[in-house]
Amino acid sequence: MKRTASAAWTGGLQKGAGKISTQSGILNNAQYGFKERFEENTGTNPEELIAAAHAGCFSMALAALLENEDMTPDRLETHVTVTLDKVDNAFSITAIQLELVANVPGADQARLERLANIAKRECPVSKLFNAPITLSVKLET
Repeated sequence: MKRTASAAWTGGLQKGAGKISTQSGILNNAQYGFKERFEENTGTNPEELIAAAHAGCFSMALAALLENEDMTPDRLETHVTVTLDKVDNAFSITAIQLELVANVPGADQARLERLANIAKRECPVSKLFNAPITLSVKLET
C-alpha cells in the first residue's frame, strides 16, 4: 500500500508560501508557511501533520492490541505534541509526547499501560522516526 501527498512552495522561507495536498483530497491546497509554522497563523505545518498522523496511528494500533485481548475500547483519545527546537543552528524534532485518555471496559491501568507501550513502539508512524529516508531529485529548467 502506498499513499501520496504533495507540497508546492513559492518564494523564500519567511515571505514564501506553500500548499499541501493529499491523495484522498482531505487536504487540498492547504496553506502552510513560515507564519503557520513559527507564529500563530491560520493554516497547517509539518509538525502538526506529524502529530495528527501519530495520534491516529497510535490509537488504531492500540485498538487492535486491545481487541486481540478481547477488549473493545469505548473511546481512545490521543493527544500528541511534537516539539521543534533549534539545535546546533538547525531545527530538529527533539521530542514527541503522546497523551492517552482511554475508556476501555475490562482493562486495568497496568494492562492498558503495557498495551499502550507496545502500540507506541509498534505503530508504523512511531517506526518512521527510525526509518531510512530515500531521495530522488530532478531539476527542471
